[in-house]
Amino acid sequence: MSVSSTANASDVLSQYQVQQQSSASGNSELGRGEFMELMLAQLKNQNPLEPQDNGDFIAQLAQFSSLEEIQNLSSTVDDAMGQFRSSQALQASAMVGKTVLAPSGVGILGSEGEVTGTIQVPASTGGVKLNVLNSSGELVRQLDLGASEPGVLSFSWDGTDGNGNSLPQGPYSIVASGSYSGGSEQLSTMVSANVDSVSLGQDGSITLNLAGLGSLALSDVKQIN
Repeated sequence: MSVSSTANASDVLSQYQVQQQSSASGNSELGRGEFMELMLAQLKNQNPLEPQDNGDFIAQLAQFSSLEEIQNLSSTVDDAMGQFRSSQALQASAMVGKTVLAPSGVGILGSEGEVTGTIQVPASTGGVKLNVLNSSGELVRQLDLGASEPGVLSFSWDGTDGNGNSLPQGPYSIVASGSYSGGSEQLSTMVSANVDSVSLGQDGSITLNLAGLGSLALSDVKQIN
């Protein structure tokens, strides 16, 4: 390894950085030993009539040390991110088969023959009603849940119509309303759904794939059973 007589401190650092970039692409790596060889070669081949200023070498060593620390920090951060994503992957896989409470106006009537969920009541109301509609938009059942204080009101529909006949499995619209002085107001609902699978994004985000309801970000889930 040699360095021309016109080489200076910045040349050495430039060669080191180029070699480090090459190393990231799978080529040979220039480590601390090789860097020092470059420095010694630079000293040996400098013009004796115009020697390199000692301050330049000191500055060069300081830059090398700083660069090395930055690379070590980057490696540490990468390792921490890898461990974090592995932990998230384990957390995500453990959620498959779980039941979650998710914001939705659709309930899936499955083999268990029941749709459950909650209604968000913003203020005291004289009466809460829950309308269940089929895929054609026809009202198949209405539940009178009575008066309610502000808060979360649970509901359960047994999958039957007003005459007690069992309805076919599938999606049903769940529409809740509250009776107030100004009239009837629609209320927000959440339904229970099964987690069929889980997706882990490159940014570490977790998306739940719910049976019959599609995808939902984990951050939007309010309860996991």
